[in-house]
Amino acid sequence: MKLAEIKKRIFKKAVTKALHCGAFSLFLLFSPTLSAQDEVADSLKKVVNTMPADSNKVNTLIDLAAKYYRSDPETARGYAQEANDLATEISFARGVGYSHKALGMSYYFQNNWIDALVQWEKALEVFESIEHLTGVSNMLNNLGAVHFNGGDNESALEFYLGSLKVAESLRDTLRTVSALINIGTVYLDKKSHYDLAFNYYQRALPISRSIEDYDALGTCAVNLGTIYLSDTTKLDSALYYFELALDAYQKSATGNVAFALKNIGQVYAQRGDYEEALKFQSDAYNLAKSQDARLEMAQSLQSMAMTYEMQGDHRKSIETYELAKELSRELEAAYEVQAAYEGLAKNYFELNDFQNAYIYQKLFSSLKDTLYNAEMDKQLQSQTLHYEIEKKQGQISLLEKDQELKEVQLERQKAIRNAAGIVGILLLLLAAGLFNRYKYTRRTSKIIANEKERSDKLLLNILPTETADELKEKGSATPRYYEQVSVLFTDFKGFTKIAEKLTPQELVEELNHSFIAFDDIIDKYELEKIKTIGDAYMCAGGIPVEDSENPHKIVRAALEIRDFMENLRKEREAKGEEFWELRIGIHTGPVIAGVVGKNKFAYDIWGDAVNTASRMESSGIPGEVNISGTTYEIVKNDFNCVHRGKIQAKNKGEIDMYLVEGLKESIAAKQESAEGIA
Repeated sequence: MKLAEIKKRIFKKAVTKALHCGAFSLFLLFSPTLSAQDEVADSLKKVVNTMPADSNKVNTLIDLAAKYYRSDPETARGYAQEANDLATEISFARGVGYSHKALGMSYYFQNNWIDALVQWEKALEVFESIEHLTGVSNMLNNLGAVHFNGGDNESALEFYLGSLKVAESLRDTLRTVSALINIGTVYLDKKSHYDLAFNYYQRALPISRSIEDYDALGTCAVNLGTIYLSDTTKLDSALYYFELALDAYQKSATGNVAFALKNIGQVYAQRGDYEEALKFQSDAYNLAKSQDARLEMAQSLQSMAMTYEMQGDHRKSIETYELAKELSRELEAAYEVQAAYEGLAKNYFELNDFQNAYIYQKLFSSLKDTLYNAEMDKQLQSQTLHYEIEKKQGQISLLEKDQELKEVQLERQKAIRNAAGIVGILLLLLAAGLFNRYKYTRRTSKIIANEKERSDKLLLNILPTETADELKEKGSATPRYYEQVSVLFTDFKGFTKIAEKLTPQELVEELNHSFIAFDDIIDKYELEKIKTIGDAYMCAGGIPVEDSENPHKIVRAALEIRDFMENLRKEREAKGEEFWELRIGIHTGPVIAGVVGKNKFAYDIWGDAVNTASRMESSGIPGEVNISGTTYEIVKNDFNCVHRGKIQAKNKGEIDMYLVEGLKESIAAKQESAEGIA
């Protein structure tokens, strides 16, 4: 069997495994083909035949190829190759790059990963040569997806991070979201890195929502749900994200609705609500069947069978596993077949049918060994690739050293022949060189000192002083647990609606004006800024240095932020301009704080207190400071608060919430002043 064919089979198994494990990955950037686009494709075919041989025709051919990526990859490749030939003929470099991308997409949807990789590497080379950074980010992302499928997570991560870096420099939200999702999926592949996966999905989620990319939003949500589903104490959070994914997929055109329904069913099964679980899993199966999505049909059947097993209906479970087994065999979906064998063995054992239990246990063990060997082959393939690259680099280094040696020998021969005539010149040059070296060393030392001071300042802009010092000293920072931390979230109401009327520059200036004011206020009260995500602002008190007064300080800061936004509103109203209204939410509780990331450090906090603070903001009232009952009990003696009652918060149930009016003494002073005037 040829090496290319072996690689293709291994990659195909990797994709099947990713789907079986419940993670959505390989978030490539392309134009999905919809049935509603058939008319567009027909009109493009009519137009392209009458167009002159120029760059417009190249672009039209590439657009036409994109309409057939999924439905007819061979036809897509024909249009892409025609575009490539014409672009090469007329020296249209960008067209050459995008036609190679289109060729790669046509191979990708035929599971021909090797040829896809070759075409995307050519596209990357073209885009780099013309400094077309959007194309560079796009291709780095797609190359990362292929390496991830091949089991080379290290190379995949390198490509994804490169794509993210370029996309962020361009402020390209679409490609930023794609890279964040794929980086999260690399970490999700290893359960020990769930915290890192969670961080990247959380970064991608609000951006996906802000640009209304429902496919990306669904992917973030379903993978966050998968992380929470691994912890039986966090089923409410899992359900929240799976329902968010369902809503997003229903608005997108990717056909992943059945996948979300199946996962919602799994949550209800874990809760013991088997009737509700089977309802969702049955809906998932029927939807997949209507779309002839046979892999999703098999996975939905397996979920139903597991629910019957948990319910104790072993005969029904066996019946359903049998259906899943036959469908998985037809698809050659090895991981689904393996799961069906395991489920059948367990259920036959429960019915004391030890003969059938033994048969399926033996089939399960055999297939498990086969899949394990395939995984080892894939790892060996990845190691071999790295070995060949290192070997090539070693050969290049030897050639360079050999060339340097030859040059040294040639210079020595020239020096011997001309020694008498150039000794004096060499001495003069040596003296001048030493003097210049002395000047260079002084100048370099000064530059290094300035750069060190500058880098220290930059580090302190993104990390607390204590964490930055620990990071510089040890090379890493140890996460810490804090018993009492107050977390504040803000979010602008109607942000998307007003943002649509602003230019990108105006939008950034508006946000910057408000966030700089917020920064000044929280610095005044010794609070720690955590991050901004889109139009959301997050800070905390009591970290990294514990402070028992942090609940009082953060409420004071929130009141000043509220007053700042109220003054800004009055200014805008006086000018007849639109304005943003701000929701503010605060909760106090235990958190874990630390540094995440490798190439870009980020100080962050985790814990249920963070989620509750977020719910305080989302359940708040614009122009008011909304605090939880926990925070209220700490600050009630210093602030006048109004009890809102028990308010329903998503995934938290009913929570006591209070609106903070202001400091007690300040309100009393205002009342006395009003009485004197009267």
